[in-house]
Formats: sequence, C-alpha cells, structure tokens
Amino acid sequence: MRMASTYSVTQAQSQLPGLIKKAEEGEPVRIRRRDKTVALLVSRERMEAIVETMEVLANPKAMKAIAAHRAGRTKFLPLSALDE
Repeated sequence: MRMASTYSVTQAQSQLPGLIKKAEEGEPVRIRRRDKTVALLVSRERMEAIVETMEVLANPKAMKAIAAHRAGRTKFLPLSALDE
C-alpha cells in the first residue's frame, strides 16, 4: 500500500474527483481538520479487503485454524485427494 496523501477538508472539497481517482488507483487519502485526521478515502477494493480481514479475525474457528497452521499442526493434501 502506498503512503497516504494528506489534504485539508477545504482542499479535499475542491479536489474531490481527483482524490477519488487517487484512491481508486491504490493511494489512500487522509483528510485533516486542524491537524487531526478526520477521514480516510480508500478504494472499494481496499475497503472490501479490510472488512474481509475483520470478519476472519472475528471468527473463532478461522483464528483457531490460523493458529494451528502457524504452529505446524495443519496437513495439506493435493487436490487429487478430493477425487478419491
């Protein structure tokens, strides 16, 4: 992920179409008011990835499977094993 560009609220309002294009191209946009970030503009694809990650992290079964994999307790089989 690229480094976020930073704009004031006023700048963001006047440059919104261009900022949307930047976000679509993978560059997050940070919007600040009085030196405080108040909004982030990211692409739909990036937001969907964030939501998917949050769903996995909130799923106890998924987290258990990830922990088992990291501990080396997961066995992988070739796809041909499904034909048997």
